[in-house]
Amino acid sequence: MVELPVEWIRDDAVYFNMNRFAALRPYTPPAGVFDIFKREFDAAYREGGVFQLTMHPHVIGYRSRIWILQELIAYIQGHEKVWFATHADIARYVRAHAA
Repeated sequence: MVELPVEWIRDDAVYFNMNRFAALRPYTPPAGVFDIFKREFDAAYREGGVFQLTMHPHVIGYRSRIWILQELIAYIQGHEKVWFATHADIARYVRAHAA
């Protein structure tokens, strides 16, 4: 079995879903979310690790937010030896290379 665990720091809903009346989860501006995701990618790239985002179309898909994903993809594509893959692709890779 191969598990690809979710990390809340790379989930768009954490930054944009909020209860504005109770202030249970403070709003993070899109530029701040982009910076967090970019720094997460940079660290994963340096470590040779996986950078896995969790995106919800009803959260990231707004005009004021979708640029985050567009800019992030462009930024990542500017790096060598980067592989954009599905979860199934990654699971197959891990199984094929398991010791």
